[in-house]
Amino acid sequence: MLVEAQLSSGNWADPERGKVKLGDYASAWITERSGLRPRTVDLYRWLLKKHITPHIGDVPVGKLSARLVREWRATLLGGGVSVSVTAKAYRLLRAVMTTAVDEDNMLTRNPCRIKGGGDEDAAERPVLTVRQVFDLAELVGRRPVGNIRKVPDGYRLRFRRKGEMRTSPERYTTRQEAERALWKMADDGRADCTHDRRFYALVLLATFASLRWGEATALRRADLDVSARTVRIRAAYVERSTGEMLLGPPKSQAGRRIVGIPAAIIPDLTAHLAIYVKDEPGALVFPGVKGGPIRRCNFNKMSAWPQAVASIGMPGLHFHDLRHTGNQFAANSGAGLRDLMARMGHDSERAAMIYQHEARGADQAITNAIDTHVEGEQRQDGTAGAAG
Repeated sequence: MLVEAQLSSGNWADPERGKVKLGDYASAWITERSGLRPRTVDLYRWLLKKHITPHIGDVPVGKLSARLVREWRATLLGGGVSVSVTAKAYRLLRAVMTTAVDEDNMLTRNPCRIKGGGDEDAAERPVLTVRQVFDLAELVGRRPVGNIRKVPDGYRLRFRRKGEMRTSPERYTTRQEAERALWKMADDGRADCTHDRRFYALVLLATFASLRWGEATALRRADLDVSARTVRIRAAYVERSTGEMLLGPPKSQAGRRIVGIPAAIIPDLTAHLAIYVKDEPGALVFPGVKGGPIRRCNFNKMSAWPQAVASIGMPGLHFHDLRHTGNQFAANSGAGLRDLMARMGHDSERAAMIYQHEARGADQAITNAIDTHVEGEQRQDGTAGAAG
């Protein structure tokens, strides 16, 4: 009679199903979610292996309580796991347990009930000025010519100046100290540099067209129309934790879009196409040195990104912050929510609302407003966006 009453009220849980260990159930849950993007699958499996299974993976699903969940979360935070990663792990566990309750009748109530447990409270990301964007584009891909050698009393630095190799008289305690000295010499003009300028246009287009990394690196020559000043986004690369590169659709349905390009960077894009891009419609707009797509895992080292962002006073800047900057430029145009969503490639209003201001306008109006903004700052700073 009790079971019948529980069944009729919807409060029945199958005790046999509830004996499955949480780690096994969560692993199967990830496998069965066929709609997840590859990078999301990698993230979920990493969170499960690193932060869930070692602590509560052996607990039967039916025995997982709100108290155990609270203790698990407190253990992560107390052990030095960041708030952001802890929130991601909590959201994964909550989603798994929702399925256990609603679909598999393993519990009668979700034990993940911590208010705000899935909130990351991420710090506000920086927004660059137009001058900083062009300065960064100019610096990315530049590296000093020199080498560092271990000597008995530390490290010795050799560098090239005006084509001639020289040895610094100083001794450095660590290799890192010597590397910082070499980069400082490059910044001051005391050391020659090599410069791979294939990244110049990448920085500009990613910023002023609000492109994600995977979208920018998947662009083909046929996607860029410099005459019409537009770029068509129809695919994106995803790099898995295994190193596998997958070409697929953009992040969301709204990610397939055509975005206006400010006239201020058209000369830079035209020069880039002539120098680095094969003369065929399917050629990558931003190829790596060997002609294939640029890999995200190698980009920082290959482009000397950390040193470049430090040189413009923005240490710790992420490539995705370029898109954030472009979104803010677009929002400053006074565009309406739907227009911003279309330009950014967002399905959800929530993300676009971060940037939105009360006004209306189409993408061409947004692009023109960005152009005006760029030209105004360049006149003020006395800079120009000449081709790199």
